Amino acid sequence: MKVIINKCRPIGEIICPPSKSYAHRYLIGAGLSSSKVDNIAFSNDIFATLSCLSSLGFKKIVNFNSVSFDGFKEKDEEFSCLESGSTLRFFIPLVLALQDKAIFKCSPRLVQRGVDVYIEAFKNKGIEINRLEDKIICKGRLIPSTYKVRGDVSSQYITGLLFALPLLDGDSVIEITSPLESKAYIDITIDVLNKYGIKFDFRDNFIYVKGNQKYQHYDSVVEGDYSNSAFLDAFNYLGGKVDVKGLNPFSYQGDKVYKDYFNQLAVSKPTLDISNCIDLGPVLFVFASLFNGGKFIGTKRLKIKESDRGEAIKQELEKIGGKIEIKDDEIEVHPLNSYPLKGDFDSHNDHRIAMALSLLSSKMEVSISSCECVEKSFPNYYDVLIQLGAKVSYQENE
Repeated sequence: MKVIINKCRPIGEIICPPSKSYAHRYLIGAGLSSSKVDNIAFSNDIFATLSCLSSLGFKKIVNFNSVSFDGFKEKDEEFSCLESGSTLRFFIPLVLALQDKAIFKCSPRLVQRGVDVYIEAFKNKGIEINRLEDKIICKGRLIPSTYKVRGDVSSQYITGLLFALPLLDGDSVIEITSPLESKAYIDITIDVLNKYGIKFDFRDNFIYVKGNQKYQHYDSVVEGDYSNSAFLDAFNYLGGKVDVKGLNPFSYQGDKVYKDYFNQLAVSKPTLDISNCIDLGPVLFVFASLFNGGKFIGTKRLKIKESDRGEAIKQELEKIGGKIEIKDDEIEVHPLNSYPLKGDFDSHNDHRIAMALSLLSSKMEVSISSCECVEKSFPNYYDVLIQLGAKVSYQENE
C-alpha cells in the first residue's frame, strides 16, 4: 500500500502513543507475576510479545487497552516473533530458563539481524542455537553462570538475560565485554524489573544477579513514548503547531534527547552522538536535511535495524537532490537546497523510515510505498496526521 500525504502543516493536540520499550518489558513482568498492564498500543511488535507470553503458558485477558495475566495453560515450543527484535532477544533466555527447547518463528530479515551475541555467550554452556531462513531453533537449558555479552551490538541481549537469570536456582553474572551503547534501554529494564521486586548489583562492567528471585505483583501503566512522539513534535519546527501531551519529563527513555537535538539542528550544523538513541537516526537525518544539515556519530548499529537505515534515508533523499555521506560509524547530512512539488519515496519496509519521510510533507506532497510498515510500532500514525489536519489518501503499490 502507498500513502499520499498532501503538503501540510499539522495543527492540534494529541496524546502521545505509549512507549513500546516500556510495554514489552511491563508485559513480560506482568506475565511472570500475574499482574496487569494499562495503556497498551497493540502494534505488531506488541502482538509478538503477547503471542510469546501465551506460548510460554501465561493466560491473558485483553480489555480495550489493558492486558491482565491470571493463571497458566499448556506451554508451546513455537514462539512467533514476527519482525520484533526486542521480542526475540528478550524471550530466548527467558524461554530457556523455563524449558529445554524453543522454535522462534521470525521474518527472514529478523533472522539476518541475528542472535550472534547469544551464540557466543552460550558457548560451552550446553545451549545450541541454529538459524534457518525463517526460524531460530534453540535447545538446552539456561544455567547459573557468568555470561559474557558485548555491549555495542544491542542492549536487548542484556535485557533478555536480566529477565531470565533471576529465575535460576543459583547466582549469575553478566560481564559486558565492550563499551555499552543504548544504556538508557538497560536503565528502562532495571526500572521495570525493580518494580516487580527483582534486584541487581550493577558495578562497572558487571551485573551481579541473585538466583531464586520471584516476580512480585505490580499493576503498571505504560508511559508516553518519546521515540514516536519525535515524528509529531518535529512538525513544530516546520510550520506546524502540534501539542504532544503525555510524556514523562523524568523518563529513563534515552530518546527524550530528541528535543535538545532538534533545537541544535534548527539553528546550526552540530555533531551529535546517537549511539544511545539509535532509533532517532531516521527522524534526525530528515530533520537535518530540512535545516542546516548535521554530522552524526555512533551510527554503525543502524545497519542492523529493520533496514540499513542510513543507506535507506540516503537513497530516498537523493531522489529530491539530497546528499548524505556514510562512513563506518558516522553519517553526515547536507541540507536540501530546493524542493520539488512532489516526492515519491520507498519505506524500505521500515516503520521509522516511513514516519521520518512523512516530515517532507511540510515542503511537498509525498507518497510512501509499503506504508503499512508503521503497524510495527505506531499503527494509527497516518490517522493521527489526519486528526491534525493533514490530507491523507491511499492507493495500491504499482
